[in-house]
Amino acid sequence: MAFQPDLLTILSKTVSPDQAELQAAQNFLEQAALLDLPGLLKELSDILRNESNPAVARVQAGLQLKNAFYSKDEETRQKYVGRWLTFPEQIRLEIKENVLNSLGTESESIRPSQAAQCIASIACAELPNHLWPGMVAKLTTNVTTQGSTEMLKESTLEAIGYICQDIDPDILACEANAILTAIVNGMKKEESNRVRLAATNALLNSLEFTKANFAEAAERHYIMQIVCEATQSDCVQVRVAALQCLVKILTLYYKYMEDYMGPALFAITLEAMRSNEDEVALQGIEFWSNVCDEEVDLAIELSEAHEQGRPPERSSQLYAKGALPYLIPILQETLTKQEECDDDDEWNPCKAAGVCMMLLASCCEDPIVDLVMPWMIEKIANTDWRYRDAAIMSFGCILEGPDPTKFNGYLPTVMPLLVKTLSNEQEHVVVKDTAAWTVGRICEIIPEAVINEKHLMPLLGGLVKELDSDPRVASNVCWAFSSLAEAAYEAADTPDDTSEPPTYCLSSVFQVIVNKLLMTTDRPDGGQHNLRSAAYEALMELVKNSPKDCYPIVQEVTVIILDRLEKVLQLEDHIQSTSDRAVYNDLQSLLCATLQSVLRKVSTEHAIAISDPIMKALLVMFSRSSGKCGGVQEDALLAVSTLVEVLSDKFSVYLEAFKPYLLIGLNNYAEYQVCLAAIGLVGDICRAMNGKVLDLAKEIMPLLLVILKNEAVHRSVKPQILSVFGDIALAIGADFRVYMDVVLQTLFQASQAQVQKTDLDMIDYLNDLREGVLEAYTGIVQGLKGDGQPITNDIGVLMNHVAHMTMFIEMIALDEDKSDSNIACCCGLIGDLCTIFGTHVVPLLDKESINNLLLLGRKSKTNKTKTLGMWASRELRKLKNPQS
Repeated sequence: MAFQPDLLTILSKTVSPDQAELQAAQNFLEQAALLDLPGLLKELSDILRNESNPAVARVQAGLQLKNAFYSKDEETRQKYVGRWLTFPEQIRLEIKENVLNSLGTESESIRPSQAAQCIASIACAELPNHLWPGMVAKLTTNVTTQGSTEMLKESTLEAIGYICQDIDPDILACEANAILTAIVNGMKKEESNRVRLAATNALLNSLEFTKANFAEAAERHYIMQIVCEATQSDCVQVRVAALQCLVKILTLYYKYMEDYMGPALFAITLEAMRSNEDEVALQGIEFWSNVCDEEVDLAIELSEAHEQGRPPERSSQLYAKGALPYLIPILQETLTKQEECDDDDEWNPCKAAGVCMMLLASCCEDPIVDLVMPWMIEKIANTDWRYRDAAIMSFGCILEGPDPTKFNGYLPTVMPLLVKTLSNEQEHVVVKDTAAWTVGRICEIIPEAVINEKHLMPLLGGLVKELDSDPRVASNVCWAFSSLAEAAYEAADTPDDTSEPPTYCLSSVFQVIVNKLLMTTDRPDGGQHNLRSAAYEALMELVKNSPKDCYPIVQEVTVIILDRLEKVLQLEDHIQSTSDRAVYNDLQSLLCATLQSVLRKVSTEHAIAISDPIMKALLVMFSRSSGKCGGVQEDALLAVSTLVEVLSDKFSVYLEAFKPYLLIGLNNYAEYQVCLAAIGLVGDICRAMNGKVLDLAKEIMPLLLVILKNEAVHRSVKPQILSVFGDIALAIGADFRVYMDVVLQTLFQASQAQVQKTDLDMIDYLNDLREGVLEAYTGIVQGLKGDGQPITNDIGVLMNHVAHMTMFIEMIALDEDKSDSNIACCCGLIGDLCTIFGTHVVPLLDKESINNLLLLGRKSKTNKTKTLGMWASRELRKLKNPQS
């Protein structure tokens, strides 16, 4: 089907300012795609190839062609690839020839090249399927052949860069040398800046392909020489791209950098850090941030190797410590370049310098203190607010990493200066903001610097006063109170026979702080800089970390929050705009979260006294938010969870009224966080009410099994459902037998799951899934055992699955990527199997891999895992050696 005479006109109208023309053009293209997509793409490629066509038509042809392959959604993209591979081979060949021959022919004013993007989209569809032989050779020849035009080289290198960015490196492994040769040719000083930029960007995207080249000293030296030369280009874009390459090379090939750090990289990156061009300075700072990241990881690897009695696989060259005296002055000066009205979302050298100093502190530890603090103390009194701000920021950035005692000599001078800064009404708002943030960091990292007679009360006075300050300052003050509350609670004296201290250093001002925070949550400008949320968060932390003598105030807060929740719910009929709705929903969520915090602190008796109005308010929230706002539903479900936790089996009086909303939450697949909260709540109810949940289980078990089979449900939901099976089994005991077969079959299938070990997210998911299976097995085993003697028939049925349980434990034991939680769950299940099945399970459990897993459990740094590991080892040992 021929479209071309109309197609040129149609394509020109896809950029028309006339909405009617634009819509008509889009409709035409959609219909043409439905009638004959291969024919349409072929004609689009013809238009792209024909140099005599108008530039706008060629650009739009390339765009439409690319969009036939590309989608941000991976599933859709794979669908497009499958569709392309079904096209007649001749059509595909002609389209590929057209786009290849379009390279270098596009208008000078059109950049980046549409042809390059089309080639990359097709290549990423064909190369993984072993199609389009010779394509890489064609591209590399375009770059390396004498006489190739600047446009041809530039667009070809763009195509190479796009391909390398999106394709699995293994697919092009055999072409790596040719690709690298073309890229390096394009980066030479003799080439134009446009070609050098395209080549340098292509190198950035292809560095994963070059492992073999970096392993060869001669090739590595040449690559590094070319990149270092590019960092000296007079074109800022080329310099930035080359520095980006150095940042990535450092991360990928740290072990090879010793030959280059002293002679070249140190000077190049320090020069970049001093640059007045933000993009250049950012890359210089990023280089040293990445050095710190790598060397922190290497320090952790070294520590783990020492614990395991083996040499480390890689060694740190301690570049950051060596460069520290040179980096700190540059970073401190960069901190003085902040903007008065800074955009929170805009990344700039000043923010990057702060992050780099934090990383240097974590990496280099103690030596950074004496390099930073003299400058800090000198500049905090500077007449220029930028230097005062930079001084305080530099101190705040280095608090985490060094031994806290390293600051002892400086704190007597610094703390009064910080208090003075906060209390000074004439101080610049940016400096106050940084001072409040730094105080929060001190409370969090060196709490003893604050919690002492000399500094605490003056500081508290300044903090309370600054809750009336600019929202950005007040928000950081709230965070400081959050950190201070936790630090004060941990520093309090707690008698051995009690779970909480009778009093603490904030008791005398607790009421004042709470009242001021409650007032702050009601500020008209509370929506700015997250102030309202920060104030409620601080209030929650104060309540959570309150001693016994503050309990009457906690009770008052509970009543206030409940009253606020009831008043907010009355505003429903007055909402007039989308922004009003957003504020209304946020308020409900914040009040629910605060309600959770106070409920956890109040006694069961007091909770019972106010549970009716609380539940009434939550039921109103459910009735109004169902299907409208998942965030509110989630927070309300979490509030109910807390109420269940506090009331225990007394929650049963609310179960019937609440059950419809619980079922709605379980069915909310689209907003999986709501579904997760509902599943978690099922487990809470089972643990709180035990045998009283039999009727609820009869409704919920079939629903949970249906959710498990639904492929549209988010993957994080499945592990939680499996875990809840264990909670239900434990709650209803022998009555779980009706679900045994289907649940055990489901657990068997889930236990066989495997994932790509190259994907860290999938490894975490597998560990979560396995944890869910283990918790389900544990709940079933314990539930069928009952409080007294095992229920013989059911245990007999379960015995048929014990062999698989132990095989599953062994599979986890042999997995190097198992989590500490997996180890704990395995140990718990092993102990249960030993106590219930006795000597029958010894042959199944007495294996080297399982004994090694139990050893890991006993050596764990987590108390729960260690306790379970010791218990399971003891139970297994008793069965193996009954006389001992």
